[in-house]
Amino acid sequence: MAKKKKLNNITVGQVFKTIIWPKRGLLLIGLILILLRSAASLVLPGATRFLIDDVVVNKDMQKLWLVITVTIAAIITQAGTSFALTRLLSVQAQKLIAQLRVKVQKKILSLPINYFDSTKSGALVSRIMTDVEGVRNLVGTGLVQLLGGLLTSIGVLYILIDMNAKLTAFVIAPVVIFGLVAMKAFAYLRPIFRKRGQLNAEVTGRLTETLNGVRVIKGFGAELQEIATFEKGVDELYQNVKKTLTATAIVTSSATFLLAGVASTGILGIGGYYIIQGSMTPGELVAFIAYLAVMIAPIVQMSNIGSQITEAFAGLDRTEEIMMTATEDEDPKRTVELDEIQANMVFDDVTFSYDEGVDVLKNIKFDAPSGSVTALVGTSGSGKSTIAGLAATFLTPKSGKITVDDIDLSTVKLKSYRRNLGVVLQDDFLFEGTIKENILFPRPDASDEELDVAVKAAYVNEFTDRFEDGLDTLIGERGVKLSGGQRQRIAIARAVLADPKVLILDEATSNLDTESETFIQKSLAGLMKGRTTFVIAHRLSTIRQADQILVIEDGEIAERGTHDELIASEGRYYQLYTYQARI
Repeated sequence: MAKKKKLNNITVGQVFKTIIWPKRGLLLIGLILILLRSAASLVLPGATRFLIDDVVVNKDMQKLWLVITVTIAAIITQAGTSFALTRLLSVQAQKLIAQLRVKVQKKILSLPINYFDSTKSGALVSRIMTDVEGVRNLVGTGLVQLLGGLLTSIGVLYILIDMNAKLTAFVIAPVVIFGLVAMKAFAYLRPIFRKRGQLNAEVTGRLTETLNGVRVIKGFGAELQEIATFEKGVDELYQNVKKTLTATAIVTSSATFLLAGVASTGILGIGGYYIIQGSMTPGELVAFIAYLAVMIAPIVQMSNIGSQITEAFAGLDRTEEIMMTATEDEDPKRTVELDEIQANMVFDDVTFSYDEGVDVLKNIKFDAPSGSVTALVGTSGSGKSTIAGLAATFLTPKSGKITVDDIDLSTVKLKSYRRNLGVVLQDDFLFEGTIKENILFPRPDASDEELDVAVKAAYVNEFTDRFEDGLDTLIGERGVKLSGGQRQRIAIARAVLADPKVLILDEATSNLDTESETFIQKSLAGLMKGRTTFVIAHRLSTIRQADQILVIEDGEIAERGTHDELIASEGRYYQLYTYQARI
């Protein structure tokens, strides 16, 4: 099983080092733009004070035009810096999201097969596409707005103290209380946001399964139960979102009550008193209120940005969980790089278990010489596919070893071995696209001649010649527009083009009608020639020419030999073969 290291909250230091610091130049430019915009926003309160106390009182038209000109310049500066800020940082944030998605997808594809066996594909899609989106609030406008808003508030606070220290002191108390409420709320929100990512992945995973299995659902008339399952998941997601909205609403309403309400109301009363007493002019009070609005606006905005950054950290927590999961090649013993191989394979006393204490395979021993065909026979659950999975390095033995050309596979770099591997499964996966694209999948740069050889070797041309678009025919998702036999022949053509040294055929003829099986048997005979092949087949008639047949029962080799030898011995293989012959 892929090992997960203990997950702790990703720290500010980690985020700063890996995400923020590499973008420091860009963020510095963004911060300068924020400060320019904030400086421009200070013009209007000062201009208002000047207008009321000087221009209007003295009826000075020249100064009026000066006020108008300066105000227009400030507005243009604010608009220009806002556009530049969004254009610069938002685009870079989306670029970083794209890079992170690629990084997470690359990591996920490096994880062992058993990780995918226990994780829904839809959940992994959510991890790749959704969890990383929050970084836009770290590299986008969010973080610089947070810093810029903080600096702006400090700068305006200095102006307010200079204008009227006593009045400013009254403002500080509600600001401090609001800060404490916001910090408490953000600490509460982070685990909820992380849980939301998990719920979103589960709902997406189930929805993906539902859409992929729509024929089964409709075939059993199970639409209502699928709707109920999805509805339950969506409701859990809704309840989670409701919690975050409630906490965010508390922060926002606290800002409204404490900053816009308590502070503003008190200032109106106290400021009015000062005007009556003659210690403050009307223009100064209007300017003070306008400056206060400039200071409060980024603080209120910071509460929203703080929520977004908290959500970003929660998404990065889940991304870090993926990035910390051990990959296939993380084993320090895997140091051997294979080049050309003869593919002499040996299973030497191999034992394997999926769950601790329950051995699926027990002391498996056999040789598979280069170019030989080894057939694996037995009832469902006997261990045939597990042996094939071990040969494909999808699984690792619990004890014993598997060697290729006398090299222990547990020491081999998996990519170097799998370059020599070809797999044709019972329900082989085809990608949406054309027949040609699916055959070229292992070698996109193959020549037309090589493609033609593979097509004819697998008798794909037998049916594509009847299609209007031939090899360029679109096959739909998972090849839904083709028959089972046609899909299987495309999978075999793909394996022919890959030209592997080790070939694994898992029930490669089980989905076929008699006519298709005839074509497939011919193509498989050519495909297996000169390759070390492992064949799993319920149809025993398909493996009569195998060099050795292993009868697997309860995870052990019950019998071994050629078809004729096993028939002559009249053991378990004989029973299976004669039973199939009767039916």
